[in-house]
Amino acid sequence: MISSISFLGPKGTFTHEAANLLTDDLIEYCTIPAVMESVDSGECQFGVVPIENSIEGPVGATLDSLAHNFDLKIYKEIIIPINHNLLVNPGVKLEEITDVFSHSQALGQCRKFINDYGLQPHYAISTARAAKNIIGENNFAAIGNAKAAELYDLEIANTGIQDVDNNETRFVVVSKKDHEATGNDKTSIIFSIFEDHPGELYKILGIFNKDNINLTKIESRPSKRGLGKYLFFVDFYGHRNDNTIKRILKELELNTSFLKVLGSYPEFK
Repeated sequence: MISSISFLGPKGTFTHEAANLLTDDLIEYCTIPAVMESVDSGECQFGVVPIENSIEGPVGATLDSLAHNFDLKIYKEIIIPINHNLLVNPGVKLEEITDVFSHSQALGQCRKFINDYGLQPHYAISTARAAKNIIGENNFAAIGNAKAAELYDLEIANTGIQDVDNNETRFVVVSKKDHEATGNDKTSIIFSIFEDHPGELYKILGIFNKDNINLTKIESRPSKRGLGKYLFFVDFYGHRNDNTIKRILKELELNTSFLKVLGSYPEFK
């Protein structure tokens, strides 16, 4: 039974919504590294953090924490549709709103709506904190989910205000161990190449191609070791304990300057 789960809070965020799919036994933390630390220290068995959005792309703090700061594994992935709402104080009309507050990702996902209505955007640490901060401010609105409106006694002035309808965010559940094989699995890794010269990354990707292993994601992030030096995050089908994947990982180890397996876990359905 899954229990004692930390999540990127506060309550009323989309991460809270994703974590609620697992259990009600939740502990909120205010930063992604704090969630990771709660699992690393053993205070919590699992932690839930966002890793990428279909519009705004990767969540750098999660990728960097997994790469540099914590030796944790991805145990599970959760993908939920993101439906952004304009939250206002009771009785306030849309035409009264001058300023809108939310997390940077949410503001980025609703650019068109914000521009069309001439609203002044302001960053908040989370969508839920934005909702809490506009209480009593009749010229202010927040962008958040229906749960935040319920928690802070706000009204939804407009729903589905995101720029793209098929907006989704992928969350990962981190733990000290990854998931046992299910037959429908994905594996996540990080690696860096020996030298940045033509064909080096192509050679690495060819290792997957030889065994017809499908990559589902590839991202590059600065390695924090100087300009032009990158880490590559790759997701692909298969479990690290599969014979084929074992062979691929062994070959990758010989052909990369750094390789870290972030874990194998069931593909979200």
